Amino acid sequence: MTEYVPAKVWTWDTESGGTFASINRPIAGATHEKPLPVGKHPLQLYSLATPNGQKVTILLEELLALGHSGAEYDAWLIKIGDGDQFGSGFVAVNPNSKIPALMDHSGATPIRVFESGAILQYLAEKFGAFLPTEPAARAECLSWLFWQMGSAPYLGGGFGHFYAYAPSKMEYPINRFAMETKRQLDVLDKRLAVSQYIAGDEYTIADIAIWPWYGGLVKGRLYGDSAEFLSVHEYKHVLRWADAIDARPAVQRGRRVNRVSGEEQLPERHDASDLD
Repeated sequence: MTEYVPAKVWTWDTESGGTFASINRPIAGATHEKPLPVGKHPLQLYSLATPNGQKVTILLEELLALGHSGAEYDAWLIKIGDGDQFGSGFVAVNPNSKIPALMDHSGATPIRVFESGAILQYLAEKFGAFLPTEPAARAECLSWLFWQMGSAPYLGGGFGHFYAYAPSKMEYPINRFAMETKRQLDVLDKRLAVSQYIAGDEYTIADIAIWPWYGGLVKGRLYGDSAEFLSVHEYKHVLRWADAIDARPAVQRGRRVNRVSGEEQLPERHDASDLD
C-alpha cells in the first residue's frame, strides 16, 4: 500500500468517499432556497432520528409525559442524505447545517436554538424539569451533558465512521477510535457503578443526551456488529442503565419520531396521536 503524503496546501478536488460523501463539503451556507414548514405548535423541530436527533424528541416526550402541555411540538423530517440541511430555511435556524434545530414561537419574538446540548438545556430550563436547580447537582448534570458533547464525536465521527462508513477498512484509525470508545465506556461504567443515573439519583438531561449514543451502542443499535467488536458485555453498569432507560415509555416514543428506517417509522410528528 502506498503511503499517503499530504500536499503542502489541501484542496477540495474530489469527494472523500464512503457513506455521506456526497453531502460533505468544506464550506458553509445554503446551497438552495427552501423555506421550512411551520406547524400548529409553538415548538417546531427540524430533525432526523439519529442519536443527536433522538435526544430532543425523547426530552419532549418526557416533558409531555410529566404534563407539560406547552411541550407539544411539530417534528419535521430533515433528510440529510438529500441535503435538506443546506436549504436556506434550515441554515437560517442552524448556520452549522446539522440536525437537530428548534424554533420556539411561544413568545413575542421567535427564538432559534441549535446544537442538541443547547436545545436540551433550553427546554429543561423553559419547563423546569430534568435539570436540577441545586447548584452542585446542576453543575454535575451540566458537566456530564457537556462530556457527551465533547466525547461522542470520537464515537460517531471517529469510531463509527472508520468502522462502518469509510470506503475501506484501515487498521490505525479503527484501533485508535476503538480504544477511545472503550475508554469512554469505562468512564461511564465506573460512574454508573456508584450512581443510579449519570448525574446522580435523578434522571436528567445528562442521561437523555448520553443514552442515544452510548446506550444505543451497548444495545447493539449502532454500527453493525460493533457491540461484539467492542465487547460491550464488559460494561455491566452501562448495560443496566441502558436497559432501564430503554424501558421508559417516553423514550420509546421519542426514538420513533423522524425515523425513516427500521421498524415503527414515523417521518413526521404533529400530534401525540401520531405515536399511538
